[in-house]
Amino acid sequence: MQKLDSFYDDLGPIKILHVYEPGIQLRAVLVVDNVAAGPSLGGIRMAPDVSTEECFRLARAMTLKNAAAGLAHGGGKAVVYGDPKMPRREKERVIRGLANALRDVNEYILAPDMGTDEECMAWIKDEVDRVVGLPRELGGIPLDEIGATGWGLRHATEVALADCDLELGGARLVIQGFGAVGKHAARFLVEQGAVLVGACDSVGSVYNPQGLDLNQLMELKAAGKSIADCADGRTGERDAVIDMECDIWIPAARPDVINQDNVGRLNTRLVVQGANIPITREAERLLHQRGVLCLPDFIANAGGVICAAMEYKGATEKAALEAIEEKLRHNTRQVLDDVKNRQVLPREAAMELALKRVRRAVSFKRWAVF
Repeated sequence: MQKLDSFYDDLGPIKILHVYEPGIQLRAVLVVDNVAAGPSLGGIRMAPDVSTEECFRLARAMTLKNAAAGLAHGGGKAVVYGDPKMPRREKERVIRGLANALRDVNEYILAPDMGTDEECMAWIKDEVDRVVGLPRELGGIPLDEIGATGWGLRHATEVALADCDLELGGARLVIQGFGAVGKHAARFLVEQGAVLVGACDSVGSVYNPQGLDLNQLMELKAAGKSIADCADGRTGERDAVIDMECDIWIPAARPDVINQDNVGRLNTRLVVQGANIPITREAERLLHQRGVLCLPDFIANAGGVICAAMEYKGATEKAALEAIEEKLRHNTRQVLDDVKNRQVLPREAAMELALKRVRRAVSFKRWAVF
């Protein structure tokens, strides 16, 4: 674990807030990283094992993601300690309590992330106005319902495949984390001809080299079951997804699922990071040495935050999807061209792109600070 002091630099963070309300079992952390371009935008993540360190890292990832996407927003993140599957009334109390605790933090716009959804945002809307990812009934663009992040992953993947001498039609796909992001990424890519051969959720995994029935997997998740209950392939432990041979491997769950200890088990041509910080820097370097193209998270998975920013401006769902397609394709191509021209790692090219935009925004501030 890194010392928290190591996360401070010339860009931020500008604010760290710890929230504790024992009466409603609320324990949370908010990190507002940088607001040079505008108020920070980043989701609320709920899980039993979140941490302040994870919140720091995710907030910075949002700064980079928003900058790379050309949004008028800085980066921030909130994490809530708790089981997202807790009873609904208990979860509502926790989420409403968080909204009230953050009521006066004007630098942060609340949004959904892993463990929270449109209903949670509706509860927040009833408490404070600074929220996106709302249900349609409240004038929002429901990010998870339409699969905004997955829509962006589809377009980033299509662009990246050309650099792997692969076509999407017939490409074998594996999804690590068959949740709100992963299932929609699978849906959009399968619609374009990819073959889903493997997937996992928090319980287990399933693999079929001939192709899985995506509809069956979606039905299992809708019924509250695990995809490991699928009768269409070979089931196994959750981490068996790392060993599944494929052309496209998409991590769409928690941070650091691939590291230097297990990266050698990956057998793929292209990794497209659907989750935030799912692969360590060392693992990315090792993949690059092996000739595996690894598209960084804040380039590939920006669809959700682009949609949220468009909603905040009052845009339509159609306009949001068009913006995601345009920005993801442009940024992916720009990063990969830089990789070829300068012989650098994809993350190095992506970091340079994002940091240049953040520092340019900082330069316009009155005191030249973040």
